[in-house]
Amino acid sequence: MSGPAISSADLDARRRRILFRSWHRGMRETDLIMGRFADAEIAGLTEAELIEYERLLEVSDREIFGWLTGEIEIPPAYDTPLFKKLKRFHTHAGPLEL
Repeated sequence: MSGPAISSADLDARRRRILFRSWHRGMRETDLIMGRFADAEIAGLTEAELIEYERLLEVSDREIFGWLTGEIEIPPAYDTPLFKKLKRFHTHAGPLEL
């Protein structure tokens, strides 16, 4: 999968921009992490969550990936309910079906 699985037609311009940015970060692994999360959650995020997610999109791929894998400690400023939601979204007990 190389892009959004959802149609952005029903989203406002801000959410469409966030969805695009989620899928076009640079590092393929982070594209998949952020893009799949955005596909599933973007339509339902609150204004506060959108602000936090936009701030998260500014963080480097390597940092986000490291935070999610536990390789790098999450700075308190980013250890937010939204980041925890992103991390839970990508926690799997079994193999992934691609």
